Amino acid sequence: MRRPAIVIVTFKRQELLANLFGSIERLAMAPWRVVVVDNEDSERTAELVAGFADRVCGIWGDTTDDPDERGGVSRVVYAPQAENTGGSGGFCEGVRIAYELGAEWFWVMDDDVAVEPDGLDALDRWCDRADAIQGQRRDFDGGAFYWQYRFNTALAIYNPLSRSSWKPGEEYKECNALCFEGGFFRRIVPDKVGLPDKRFFIYLDDACYGYLASKVGKVILIPDFVLSREREVANKEIGSVRQLNSTSDMTRLYITRNRAYLARYFQLYGEYNPVGYGFGTFLTYAKEIIRLMIVDRGHLRSGMARLNEGWRESKQILHDPTWKPMPPLA
Repeated sequence: MRRPAIVIVTFKRQELLANLFGSIERLAMAPWRVVVVDNEDSERTAELVAGFADRVCGIWGDTTDDPDERGGVSRVVYAPQAENTGGSGGFCEGVRIAYELGAEWFWVMDDDVAVEPDGLDALDRWCDRADAIQGQRRDFDGGAFYWQYRFNTALAIYNPLSRSSWKPGEEYKECNALCFEGGFFRRIVPDKVGLPDKRFFIYLDDACYGYLASKVGKVILIPDFVLSREREVANKEIGSVRQLNSTSDMTRLYITRNRAYLARYFQLYGEYNPVGYGFGTFLTYAKEIIRLMIVDRGHLRSGMARLNEGWRESKQILHDPTWKPMPPLA
């Protein structure tokens, strides 16, 4: 693997970020660069990054190939933002910086995870077999985290029947989605589909990017565990594997609004189905009402208001004549 860059987006979670930095320092394989996008522009975060950069230099030394104007030869690049652009805007900026530095692989993650010591080694073993790779994650309680790795384009929802188990001899599962909680992709992806779309702000931006990656390359889910989730989230178990996590009213707005951005990209590839999209919206509402009733009780009125606000905005996005996709970088 050549020039793997870790791209981290952080916002007001310095304790979790420090934990992530500690796990990166224990990596068996050195990352070529670590780009830290700070959506808070916090002095405390800047101090954390500076200390991390010093320790990384002591462990692995500087990056000596291809010095650049922005990052010099330091492995760690700090990118404070003037405003909070959400996870979507943060990953857009972080991937852009890593791309301009010359990264050839991008390992993207939030600040509330920790990487496994052999995480990069595990990903490296698959680099000649795919263009985007999603490793397994452990949940905050240590168990395997279930992720719906297939997206139903007709309904514009994650496929709830995606199989979690592995068949004997099954090496990997083919995906048409990614998760920016440990997603790993080759330079060819931004070359051909552009940067992650910052207009999502939060939610579904990674699913969309995985869908676009699947149109220009091979996307796979591998059985290797590469990181763990470190932040506990209230949830309700559904069966033996799946769970319904708590979320915020702000996120509920983007859950319904951002379906329209997905639909616009589906239109580019002739996979938009207006009837299926409408039914998928109904299913999305049903799931969120269930979440409000059994996980986020007490937020029914405010939660429904945000869902409806997002739905109204989605109609404008879906019929916006000025909308354009993110441009390819090469």
